[in-house]
Amino acid sequence: MFMGEFQHSIDDKGRLTVPAKFRELLGASFVVTRGLDQCLFVYPMDEWAVMEKKLKALPLMKADARAFTRFFFSGATECELDKQGRVNLPGNLCEYAKLTKECVVLGVSTRVEIWSKHTWEQYFNQSEEAFNDIAEKLVDFNFEL
Repeated sequence: MFMGEFQHSIDDKGRLTVPAKFRELLGASFVVTRGLDQCLFVYPMDEWAVMEKKLKALPLMKADARAFTRFFFSGATECELDKQGRVNLPGNLCEYAKLTKECVVLGVSTRVEIWSKHTWEQYFNQSEEAFNDIAEKLVDFNFEL
C-alpha cells in the first residue's frame, strides 16, 4: 500500500526522484497518466490492469464514458526508474499537472499521485476546511472511522 507525503523537485531534464518507499511497490515499470484534480496518477502494472478492466467495462454508447476513457488512456505512458530512482516525466503530463520544479508525491493506497507543490497546497487547504463535511457524507457509503 502506498502512503505518505514527500517533497521532491524535478530536475532540468524532467526527472523526478521517486520516494524510496514507493520504488519496490511500483516495480520495474509502471504507468503514469493524467489524474483528477490536476495531478498525475501513477499505477503499478497490476493496479493499471485493474483500472484498464474497469474502464473497458464502461458503456461505449455513453459520451461521458468515452470522454473519460480517452482522457485517461491518451495521457498514459509506461515508465521506468533509472538507477538513481528517478522517473522521466513526459512533457505533456508535466504541462497538464503544471509541474515545474517543486512537487509533492503522495501515496494514496493503490496509486501514487504527483502534484505541483502550489496546486497541492491549494487543494489541501480547501479540502482541510471541508474534511468534516466530507467525512460525514462518506457515511452514506457505509464508511465509518
